[in-house]
Amino acid sequence: MGILGVVAFVVGLLFSVMVHEWGHYITAVKFRMKVTEFFLGFGQRIWSFQRGETEFGLKAIPAGGYCKIVGMSPQEELSEDDHARAFYKAPVLKKLIVLGSGAFLHFVLGVLFIALLVGGVGLNQSLPNVESVVPCITTSEKCTATDPISPAQLAGIKVGDEIVGVNGNKANWNDIVKVIRANANREISLIVSTNSEERTITVTPHEITVDGKSWGIIGVQTATGMVRENLPNTVIRTAQVTTFFFKGSLQALVSLPTKIPSLVRQTFFGEQRDSNGLVGIVGVARASAQTANSGALSLREKIATFLLIIASLNIFVGIFNLIPILPLDGGHMAVAVVEAIRRRIARAQGKPDPGPIDVEKLTPITLVVFVGLSALTLLLLAADIFNPIDLNL
Repeated sequence: MGILGVVAFVVGLLFSVMVHEWGHYITAVKFRMKVTEFFLGFGQRIWSFQRGETEFGLKAIPAGGYCKIVGMSPQEELSEDDHARAFYKAPVLKKLIVLGSGAFLHFVLGVLFIALLVGGVGLNQSLPNVESVVPCITTSEKCTATDPISPAQLAGIKVGDEIVGVNGNKANWNDIVKVIRANANREISLIVSTNSEERTITVTPHEITVDGKSWGIIGVQTATGMVRENLPNTVIRTAQVTTFFFKGSLQALVSLPTKIPSLVRQTFFGEQRDSNGLVGIVGVARASAQTANSGALSLREKIATFLLIIASLNIFVGIFNLIPILPLDGGHMAVAVVEAIRRRIARAQGKPDPGPIDVEKLTPITLVVFVGLSALTLLLLAADIFNPIDLNL
């Protein structure tokens, strides 16, 4: 099963890469640019075929892919026919669409995988079924005479009951919890179902402090399970989960430089690996294998975990690709925007067209970024091999 998890991850990764490059390809062709190659992988060509003016195929190292568009640099030697279709001659808007389409399709894939998870497989979440009722609110192991009786105990809530609504309205358990937490020391009503018979009870949530914030609790523990949402809720939950992943990806990118020193210590000096720290492709593949091997997870939970991994990876890679540094797509987009600004300023001042920026002159910057990314990739590879993150599944 572990091998199956790795294979599933590699297939999902290559599919994501293919969709990314297909975004570049289809928009370039739409704008009559010439695309000569479309390959998955790097290194030695192992299989290919020609369709029209484009060669499609696979290469030996499954670590990415590329779409070769003619005329990315004005210094590229082109035939007269190809010169008219060169990328650098296209209007700035078309350049931005071609360059940004790969990242855009990563976002689309991420949202689709999340929607499939939410509406098809289901998310693991708290259910309204009461599994236990605590007799009192206490910070010790046993209740004492001074500990207050829990609101749930006072209200007669019992194991097996379902709490299905709050303040006269039917609601899911997550929304009910929000109301309970927001109403410490204030009376609320709950709709409780016992053997399919509903009754309304009143409770006053007890106040506790969590991370400096006041929360209301009633003293119940409910079951957890996989829940598929209906269509309206799927749209809402997909938006919520997508937003969560976008925020998490942005925070990870912003904090990335600060996490490198600790990653070095974890890799070479025996420090315990941070489960919330940086992880590379090998680490993610290992997580997929652990998920597939876990006896604690059902098949449905394994599929859900895999979809979460692929969805979050697509959103992170999409954002990463838009960083305005070469050789990333965002770097080329930044060059296209600067070109447009230079031309507009030149026209306003009555000066001749300054022409396209020669990207090859930016090679030193590109090399510095490439070396930095390569070094980080090797560091992550070493960390994932010698001190991997254990999910404890």
